[in-house]
Amino acid sequence: MAGDWEALQLRDACLKIGSGATPRGGKEAYKGGATSLIRSQNIYNEGFHRDGLVYIDEDQSAELRNVEVKPNDVLLNITGDSVARCCQVAADVLPARVNQHVAIIRPRPDSLDARFLRYVLVSHEYQQRLLALASAGATRPALTKTMIEELDIPSPPLAEQKAIAAVLGALDDKIELNRRINATLEAMARALFQSWFVDFDPVRANMDRRGQKKSETGRVKSEIGPASDISNFKFQSSFFLPPATAALFPSLFQESAAGHIPFGWEVKTLADLASLITKGTTPTQDDITTATDTDVKINYVRVNSIDEDGSILPEKLTTIPESVHAGVLKRSILKADDVLYTIAGTIGRIALAEDWILPANTNQAVAIIRREPAIPPGFLILTMRHEAFREELHHNIVHAVQANLSLGMLSKARIVVPPETILKKLFAPIDEILRKISANRTQSRTLATLRDTLLPKLLSGELNVKQLGLTE
Repeated sequence: MAGDWEALQLRDACLKIGSGATPRGGKEAYKGGATSLIRSQNIYNEGFHRDGLVYIDEDQSAELRNVEVKPNDVLLNITGDSVARCCQVAADVLPARVNQHVAIIRPRPDSLDARFLRYVLVSHEYQQRLLALASAGATRPALTKTMIEELDIPSPPLAEQKAIAAVLGALDDKIELNRRINATLEAMARALFQSWFVDFDPVRANMDRRGQKKSETGRVKSEIGPASDISNFKFQSSFFLPPATAALFPSLFQESAAGHIPFGWEVKTLADLASLITKGTTPTQDDITTATDTDVKINYVRVNSIDEDGSILPEKLTTIPESVHAGVLKRSILKADDVLYTIAGTIGRIALAEDWILPANTNQAVAIIRREPAIPPGFLILTMRHEAFREELHHNIVHAVQANLSLGMLSKARIVVPPETILKKLFAPIDEILRKISANRTQSRTLATLRDTLLPKLLSGELNVKQLGLTE
């Protein structure tokens, strides 16, 4: 803490510190409505997660009016494994209430900036303090109201608090913007993939154009099925399909084991498209303890390292010694563009092994699919992420102590594939979108690293915003 900064207890700078409540009847009573009910699973240090957000009706909202979330409130998880996680919510989440596992901290705007407080609480120093408090003398981690009220907080002048929060917030805002842009790009990539490689709209469009030309010359002939199959079809994807790419799609269908597919395309298995399908290994404790202190640390990818959106989370990566990586785990050494697919526990999360995580290994819950050179990695990822692929595999999942999918079943999964000679050309427009997504993720990781480097220095006073050249 800077020498000229005073510390104050949180109770002295807040209008409200208190936990929420759950509507009578518990989670089974959520009736839906216009009011969000925020739970601990929505709160993460990097920001608010909307997944799993539930809603309550007007009566339930009125019943919980004493735990209303207001703009700029800081929310802190106070029980369980997620204890100490902290964030603020966007205005579009409001109106909202919180349940009993979440505390509302509402600073006095004339003495403590709310965004500054949030950055204090998510800093490494304060996360360690909160976790230590939560684990003291209880069977389940928990933070009490008194613990929160008595927490000492650095108190630079309010203008300095706002300036610090603005610098860190600008980085977080850009990371959030990248996330939203990527969500849009991912939706585009999936929609185009569905249209071109699942619904085969370009083939139908080519059939339609071919039929029109034949009609003009009096030589109309149906290539497949009744005309009504395509007469009402709206080719909404045609705007995105360059003419040169459209010309690579055939203008008729053929029968196959997977139904009608474009003429000249094939139904193959995942094994046909891969040079290797294997899984990682978990080192024993003996393997770890025999490593030397000078061993380089190697990234180790587990199921929870892979996010639902297909990104690998740096904060969820663990490490193993280099001697273990090159020794007992040598069969699970990742290469660039390997496709990772989770096969135990949470099944079906997919990610690409990009250069930034290498060298790396995986454990036995993550399958490694090393594609053949002619197969774009994005084509494999979008195929395996598609509902039809997942449905085929779902019937082969073994539900034991932990759900798991065998490599044999994974290898046999069917995929409809264009000829390898044109696959990359067909997939190129979608591949360009995927490259933009990857570039945005790379930028966000860089910004997050910069934020995490600046955070303790700014909060301690070791560095001030004037030194960064960001204020007049």
